[in-house]
Amino acid sequence: MVGLTASDVPPTMAVKIFSAGVAACVADVITFPLDTAKVRLQIQGECQTSSTIKYRGVLGTITTLAKTEGPMKLYSGLPAGLQRQISFASLRIGLYDTVQEFFSAGKETTAGLGSKISAGLTTGGVAVFIGQPTEVVKVRLQAQSHLHGLKPRYTGTYNAYRIIATTEGLTGLWKGTTPNLTRNVIINCTEIVTYDLMKEALVKNKLLADDLPCHFVSALIAGFCTTVLSSPVDVVKTRFVNSPPGQYTSVPSCAITMLTKEGPLAFFKGFVPSFLRLGSWNVIMFVCFEQLKRELMKSRQTMDCAT
Repeated sequence: MVGLTASDVPPTMAVKIFSAGVAACVADVITFPLDTAKVRLQIQGECQTSSTIKYRGVLGTITTLAKTEGPMKLYSGLPAGLQRQISFASLRIGLYDTVQEFFSAGKETTAGLGSKISAGLTTGGVAVFIGQPTEVVKVRLQAQSHLHGLKPRYTGTYNAYRIIATTEGLTGLWKGTTPNLTRNVIINCTEIVTYDLMKEALVKNKLLADDLPCHFVSALIAGFCTTVLSSPVDVVKTRFVNSPPGQYTSVPSCAITMLTKEGPLAFFKGFVPSFLRLGSWNVIMFVCFEQLKRELMKSRQTMDCAT
């Protein structure tokens, strides 16, 4: 590798996993209030007696939450969110290239769309099973309110893990795995594959160099496409994961109840904050991911030269 620049040196799998985990945590910290607003908008209308407060729009929801429950409520569930990114994003994003190489092994040409989609399906599926408990706790902490005499179900992150495990069994921590698996398979395939294809097209056609502007545009387009395809299953996942035992008999039951009581538009509740969240999250994550990979490889190359 003598004479190669840092951008020419392919990052190792460990560097990709570490970079993906760190970048995802940075993106989560910055965009978490949008995610909380999305969850509140998605569950609105589920139980009319739970609160008289009506959330309207992204900024309206964030403002209302901050005024009625305090600014820190916007970050309720953040520890579980960071645990989720460490166990989830680091795998689904960090392992993507490695798994893609596996599916395209033996082929002389570069990885095709089939290999990219297969890699997205695989890494997304594996990551969901590992990180599902963190998703359940995150959503429930974001959804719970202490207003109007309502007693919070959980006092904190680890209290939530303990109560769910003791009252609903260990399977309770994997509640909603099916809709979450569907959601994240859609997200992973759309998000990573769209980003990969867009970056490849922009660089190949010499519209942009493989640098920050290219990463920004590719990530924003990937975020929009992902939001459109994943929104319906995301709303169902949020409703089902947040529901107390017995409210819905199954995931299809949850979807049918939403459709009959609230209409088709219920599946797109929280779409704007979902896009703002996914779009901004994608931009921050992919830009940080790409830059962090390069800096780590540059540091490694410098250390190799010194030794």
